[in-house]
Amino acid sequence: MLKSIRMNVVVCSALLLLCFAASANGQKKSPAPAAPTPVPAPAPAPATDYVNLADLLSVAGPFHIFLKYLESTKLIDTFQDQANKTEEGITLFVPKDEAFSSIRKPASLSNLTQDQLKSVISFHAIPHYYSLSDFRNLSLNNPIPTFAGGPNFGLNFTDNAGTIRIDSGWTSTKVISAVHAADPVAIYETDKVLLPTAIFGTDIPPLPPAPAPAPAAEAPAADTPSAASDKGSSSSSSSSHSNSAATSVVHGHLVAVIVGVVLMLLCR
Repeated sequence: MLKSIRMNVVVCSALLLLCFAASANGQKKSPAPAAPTPVPAPAPAPATDYVNLADLLSVAGPFHIFLKYLESTKLIDTFQDQANKTEEGITLFVPKDEAFSSIRKPASLSNLTQDQLKSVISFHAIPHYYSLSDFRNLSLNNPIPTFAGGPNFGLNFTDNAGTIRIDSGWTSTKVISAVHAADPVAIYETDKVLLPTAIFGTDIPPLPPAPAPAPAAEAPAADTPSAASDKGSSSSSSSSHSNSAATSVVHGHLVAVIVGVVLMLLCR
């Protein structure tokens, strides 16, 4: 009996050892889980080129007077941030230096307060980028608001067969050329300073009259050298005819005298 119990214990122990060994082998043969594939980081967005408005206006134009007003009113910083830190961009209308000396009286920038001067310079900028082709349909939304703000500080545009005209109330001018036109900055040259009626009023002086046409050339008078020359030519012509007639008469008389002498000699 005791011997039988020992045999059962031995058999059970052996079975347990076999099960443990099989379990260990199974765990060793199971493959390890694969490591997760890392997700690539997104590529950084390409950086847009920084546009320096002061450098552009310094080398083009010349736009020295407009640039001086931008710096004195601190608007250069405002426009610079609009150009490089916003998605809207900016459109600038920049008059050349000689345009400031041709402002029609009684308008004058020298009589303005600092706030008024700042509004005039702001009147030359639109807080949005517009290419040249955009002006074809821009007239449908006239007046276009400017940086000066307010309903009385808008600009009116027309596109006539590619010629872009700007009307500010006091000023009617056109775009001469594109100094810089790459999104988000557009700079267009004008031949006049844009003056808003909100500052200079609606009593706009008339345009100067057009110069009178040059008088047509007149026919020379009787006492002019050409007339005298013609008169002298006709006189000399008639004189030569008179001399020829006189010579013919003299020759006729000589022939008659010679014939008479010959006849007298024959009669003797």
